[in-house]
Amino acid sequence: MIPSRRRLLRLVAGCGALAFMNKNVTAQPAAMLKRPIPRSGELLPLIGVGTWQTFDVGPDAPERGELKEVLRLLAAAHASVVDSSPMYGEAERVVGDLAAELKVREKLFFATKVWTSGREAGIRQMENSLRLMRTKRLDLMQVHNLLDVATHTKTLREWKAAGRIRYLGITHYHSGAYAELERLVKTREYDFVQLNYSMAERDAEARLLPLCADTGTAVIVNRPFAHANLFGKVKGRELPPWAAEFDCKSWAQFFLKYILAHAAVTCAIPGTRLVRHLKDNLQAGVGRLPDAAIRRRMVEHLEHI
Repeated sequence: MIPSRRRLLRLVAGCGALAFMNKNVTAQPAAMLKRPIPRSGELLPLIGVGTWQTFDVGPDAPERGELKEVLRLLAAAHASVVDSSPMYGEAERVVGDLAAELKVREKLFFATKVWTSGREAGIRQMENSLRLMRTKRLDLMQVHNLLDVATHTKTLREWKAAGRIRYLGITHYHSGAYAELERLVKTREYDFVQLNYSMAERDAEARLLPLCADTGTAVIVNRPFAHANLFGKVKGRELPPWAAEFDCKSWAQFFLKYILAHAAVTCAIPGTRLVRHLKDNLQAGVGRLPDAAIRRRMVEHLEHI
């Protein structure tokens, strides 16, 4: 049974309120906030990790040590979503290798994509993703950038029924695809949609995010920093003092908390290869989130920089 939108919103509010109360009554670190996946009610941490470019390294690359620590800390912080794709070079293999070395597979939510044309080619690619990521079942398989979406959707339904994937979804990275995303979301065939959304790219707020809320479709946000363009805009500038009102201590948290405060958003996946960036990003999913009035103030502040 799919939880109603009203019940899901109560769950979201309850999770946030509980985390905030715990922060005030205990000395223990505040827990990562979570949102329910609408189709199941399963709770998913608000912050995950994207692997485009960041995890595309060779077997002997010195960066692997840092990436291993990124995954270790992600699991230790009770965050879980790791998103990849065959398009991302060696990323799937690196994620699978490091998760196996750390023995954290069961603590992580593995999401990847099918990115090819044709049924048999899609099956071969998804089988390879399972092999590279060293898992018998994927938490989420997505049709990357809607490539041959009708063909792959049929296969994904079969794989979900067989228990080879837990959820199926669709993705894109720019607003030019929103009309097609809207059409597909309306079919209610997809458990997840992954899309670009940031303080610099807010087009999804107009129609797509409300539609996802109405149809019970979970939302994963890519490009939360607009491919780092937001950091260029605020370079050399201090956070406004009122950012402390929603437990914000950095510009990365400022940008992420804006996104996470939208009730339709289930998780954001900033691309991360450095431990210090991961620690910063994770704090965006802890403590208070801005309300609607503060979000408007955040946009106004950024526009006037």
